[in-house]
Amino acid sequence: MSDSMRVAAIQLNSVRDVSKNLMKVGELLAEAAGEGVELAVLPENFAHMGGDEQEKREAAEDEQNSPILRFLSDQAVKHDMAIIGGSLLLKGNHGLLRNSSPVFNASGKLLAVYDKIHLFDMDYLGQSYHESGLIEPGSQPLTIDLDAWRIGLSICYDLRFPELYRLHARAGCRILCNVAAFTAVTGSAHWEPLLRARAIENQCYLIASAQFGKHADGRETWGHSMVIDPWGEIVAELPEGEGVIIADLSMEKLNRIRKSMPVLQHRRV
Repeated sequence: MSDSMRVAAIQLNSVRDVSKNLMKVGELLAEAAGEGVELAVLPENFAHMGGDEQEKREAAEDEQNSPILRFLSDQAVKHDMAIIGGSLLLKGNHGLLRNSSPVFNASGKLLAVYDKIHLFDMDYLGQSYHESGLIEPGSQPLTIDLDAWRIGLSICYDLRFPELYRLHARAGCRILCNVAAFTAVTGSAHWEPLLRARAIENQCYLIASAQFGKHADGRETWGHSMVIDPWGEIVAELPEGEGVIIADLSMEKLNRIRKSMPVLQHRRV
């Protein structure tokens, strides 16, 4: 059993130009690999952000023939590093798209693709988002194993639904992952407390990779990518700007916290 894992959360300000985004992603993955990172996590919409609905439909790819997925696979092999590929748009059913998070191991094998379950529909302070008009919701929670570390996947708005993360904990996860493009208005109020709560209540490490700044469609995202330990302490954070944050996860620390306060064993409902 591997007792530790070095991880990286990558923060971006993605634009409408896929090639520019992938170039930046390649640079930041190389930076992470140079620091000995074993698992790198990208944010939601890392390859394309800021276009209108028609542009998003045109950017969506077939899972079985996706240049972006091939790019991520090649990057994993190049850097001998597992990658959680934030999320990208894949073609779905009934004229809708999928908001999907792919996971590659260090050999470039696609281990799994998680489809976002909870879709972001909001009308608040003049801001309106209706993800359900374009995206079909996923139906299944998804976990993947990297060595001894089981990881529970989630995308952005999923963060507000603690039952999803409890399912991950009950499935044996030691790491929770949220890839996001949280709006600035909701992020400033809720991002950190929700992330810390999910880590604390499930006694898991939590890796959160986010978009930040203003985008072509006028949307402003919050940033503040972070890694949180099972006690709820923030061990790495990038408030704004593009970049990489790195943290070393310790199985010994996680087990010690769970043993000292066995919350998951004390559940009654």
